Amino acid sequence: METRRIGALEVPVVGLGCNNFGGRLDAGETESVVDAALDAGVNFLDTADIYGKTQSEVYLGRALKGRRDRVILATKLGMKVDEQRRGARPEYVRQACEDSLRRLDTDYIDLYQLHTPDPSVPIADTLGALDELVQAGKVREIGCSNFDRQELREAEEAVKPGGARFVSVQNEYSMIHREPERGVLETCERLGIAFIPYFPLASGLLTGKYRRGQPVPQGARLTEGRFAGVRSGENLERVERLVAFAEARGHTILELAFSWLLTRPAVASVIAGATRPEQVRANAAAAGWRLSSEDVAELDGILPRP
Repeated sequence: METRRIGALEVPVVGLGCNNFGGRLDAGETESVVDAALDAGVNFLDTADIYGKTQSEVYLGRALKGRRDRVILATKLGMKVDEQRRGARPEYVRQACEDSLRRLDTDYIDLYQLHTPDPSVPIADTLGALDELVQAGKVREIGCSNFDRQELREAEEAVKPGGARFVSVQNEYSMIHREPERGVLETCERLGIAFIPYFPLASGLLTGKYRRGQPVPQGARLTEGRFAGVRSGENLERVERLVAFAEARGHTILELAFSWLLTRPAVASVIAGATRPEQVRANAAAAGWRLSSEDVAELDGILPRP
């Protein structure tokens, strides 16, 4: 599989989001998905301390026992675990890292990411604590998530000479949700920050299993709470047009969703979650379509404008 860079890390262009581990998936099911990912060349695994109420890290650590050196392991801190464990205070950054190392059963994290901005803490203070972790060998690279372009600029300006800087930002981005095109991608290219899209399949809308006039699959995510609005009539109409576009060229909408994101120079790896091994294998195979500039221009006429 093609690889791209996140700082000093070399990652495949398709990664595995581990948000289902410890929630939808038990330890055995987690291991099956991880096995399939590694067999398919997907060795960039992204989790967070809040996923599965901290169990995602635990299950992932068990699944990687004896093969930690085969993966690029990313996790996050900062969102609310409980009333005490939250935010980006330096003392908590250090505690959260130790907690994640223990749960993951490892002595280092390849990419440690601040999951969300914390306006109550100067970003220079948080960066200082993260730099300590890098200097101690507990973290190789640091990144952030859910940062806008102004927050990225402020973080870059706050880096002390020789200190660790954010080498990546992980925000929601898909053919349906194009918000990063309002300045974040441009900022990433200018500052040399890798962009990691999450929800690249628009929570399943771009897999092809949601079609206009057809029954919704039982237990599907887009029938639940905050995801239900994604399955709007307007978006389902776009899906039909995207399916037609892909099939006319001998491809699937899944392949289109991954390959379109990878036309963006700042995008390093497209991380998608999975609940079954076959989903991982399909995702791994989906990134090989090289879209032309004419294809991208035609798709801009179908997709929502940023």
